Amino acid sequence: MKTLKFKLYQHKRNRHLKASINAAGVIYNHCIALHKRYYRMWGKHLNCAKLQAHIAKQRKRIPFWQSVGSQAAQDICGRIEKAYQLFFKHNKKGVRPPGFKKVKKYKSFTLKQVGYKFLSGNRVKIGQRVYNWWKSREIEGTVKTLTIKRTPLGELFMVVVVDDSLEPQIKFATGQIAGFDFGLKAFLTCSDGTKIESPQFLKQSLNIVKKASRYHSKKLKGSANREQARKNLVRKYEDISNRRRDWFWKLAHELTDRFDILCFETLNLKGMQRLWGRKISDLALGEFLQILEWIAKKKTKQVVYIDRWYPSSKTCFNCGHVLESLDLSVREWRCPSCQSVNGRDENAAKNIQTVGASMVGLGDVRQSETAIAV
Repeated sequence: MKTLKFKLYQHKRNRHLKASINAAGVIYNHCIALHKRYYRMWGKHLNCAKLQAHIAKQRKRIPFWQSVGSQAAQDICGRIEKAYQLFFKHNKKGVRPPGFKKVKKYKSFTLKQVGYKFLSGNRVKIGQRVYNWWKSREIEGTVKTLTIKRTPLGELFMVVVVDDSLEPQIKFATGQIAGFDFGLKAFLTCSDGTKIESPQFLKQSLNIVKKASRYHSKKLKGSANREQARKNLVRKYEDISNRRRDWFWKLAHELTDRFDILCFETLNLKGMQRLWGRKISDLALGEFLQILEWIAKKKTKQVVYIDRWYPSSKTCFNCGHVLESLDLSVREWRCPSCQSVNGRDENAAKNIQTVGASMVGLGDVRQSETAIAV
């Protein structure tokens, strides 16, 4: 599966897509209200098939809901069902049930088999209207779903999921394997000793963001000036995100050109964010790994993840001795067995490389969907 993202041209007919997104938000809130009411009355979870049948009847009665396709309405019910199943499974870990959302902040609707058709050139027919999109690349493979997304600035994007049905074989161009350790001081520490520092784009632009935020907070709620200030603040955040993403793409290309197999340790990103807050958000480790995997798959390289509980920092790379404990403030430590001095991050990267190489030999390679704990 591949996900492709394209921007729709600005046009006055785009208001129909925005109205469809608003209608999808109304349907979503209606479904959430039904779930809560059903549980209060019967103490049971509302079945997804019953909810979809109810929404189908309501669409015939409410003209505004008909701006959302039937499959898009079914997809809303399915997403709510998945969210509740995730809540039932992981509620003890802090996962919350789905709640109400503001319609103006609702983001998207998804079409599956019907409701859209790609025309010649850069045109796509959604419903009864034709829209133009920026064709930055060809769509290769079978289209599975089409999602229309709205950004906080009101811009519309088309997200296409395609099944390329091709599993590329790993090609060894350089014959190199490397382990990488994420850190707060250095973004990546490679097993060959090199370190990659993060530009920390949010930290660089923090004063600009604070100024825009203060300007927004001083405006009267509901006024045109406040809306203009809000869009200005959103543009500041989007600029930070775009610069960070551009750096991620360039770094991913650089690493995949140097190495055939890249080994990483699985990360508990939520736990790290609770400990270090804004700095973890600024590093955006999860986003980088997604981009790296995309590039690796395209270049037929391999990304390997080792178990998060493996003591990579506490294990001596030279002799294999494992310390009982190692405080986070300790950046270097001497092995009591072989007396070698180990740098915390360098030692961890070398151990990650060793374990990752053994996993490749056994054929036990973990993909990101199951490896990264979000």
